Amino acid sequence: MPASDSKKVIYAALAGNLLIAATKFIAAAFTGSSAMLSEGVHSIVDTGNQGLMLYGMRRAGEPADERFPFGYGKEIYFWSFVVALLIFAAGAGISIYEGIRHIWHPGSIENPLLNYIVIGFALLFEGSSWLIAFKQFKAVKGMRGYIEAVRRGKDPTVFSVLFEDTAALLGLVVALIGIFIGDITGNPYFDGTASIVIGLILAATAYWLAYETKGLLIGESANREVVAGIRALVERHAEVHGINEILTMHMGPDFILVNISLNIAGDIDRASAHAVLADIDRAIKEKYPKVKRVFIESQTGSTARHPSEAERNGPSDSAAKEPISPGKIRSRNR
Repeated sequence: MPASDSKKVIYAALAGNLLIAATKFIAAAFTGSSAMLSEGVHSIVDTGNQGLMLYGMRRAGEPADERFPFGYGKEIYFWSFVVALLIFAAGAGISIYEGIRHIWHPGSIENPLLNYIVIGFALLFEGSSWLIAFKQFKAVKGMRGYIEAVRRGKDPTVFSVLFEDTAALLGLVVALIGIFIGDITGNPYFDGTASIVIGLILAATAYWLAYETKGLLIGESANREVVAGIRALVERHAEVHGINEILTMHMGPDFILVNISLNIAGDIDRASAHAVLADIDRAIKEKYPKVKRVFIESQTGSTARHPSEAERNGPSDSAAKEPISPGKIRSRNR
């Protein structure tokens, strides 16, 4: 997904959350609703999160330098992880605390009609933001299922906003139910309980977002179809007599690093071998524009080894262990 599309999703969510937060806090102040106060905190946290996502996207676009030769693409993964921590600590923590406090020291809700009006507008704003995020997410998920698309997605900006907006909509529904039941029964405990449930929703959202972002932050490989496609491009060269391993890693949503170890025919000269490696590099980058750097190590003669079953089926977690010998040809293409 282009960065401009991702930013559009975040800007829409940020604008909506600012408007919603103001109305929720006004309603909480006039009515004394614990659930409405939790929802206000939720919207403030979401607004801050969108600001952090925009900052992360800006930092991720910084060019590579001597200290970070592969660029700053992983900044977006780091700030997405920070967002998950903030949702858990600030959003979930404060909501659960406020709910427990309200149960211990219950108070009546004044003028509940104001809460209903605010929740109605909030559902409208959040629903519009959610719809934009959902359309963008649907456009990039392709033929995958929604859960699989999240698990295999490499750009956390869209599914982070989608997670937040989904949690916000669920929280609003819970707040509405809690306030309504408390209003018709006169029991203030339902309002505090709704606040606790909102906190649990936020905690679950934070956990899932942190879990999905963790792999990207550590160094997740490219999707299986990309690795398989790279393997096919390498194997189409008759001079290649076997692939030892293909290692890939996302350095950012639009930056894939590729390391290939292969066996090349021992009866061709060095110039021809380098021409083969250059052609492999060019073919990979043409088919997969997100591949920015390709490193190839070629072995010839008796130093060549046959790939294991695990290596033929996908990327390995470890590089080749054998020492570099004079028979090896290394190619590093930029």
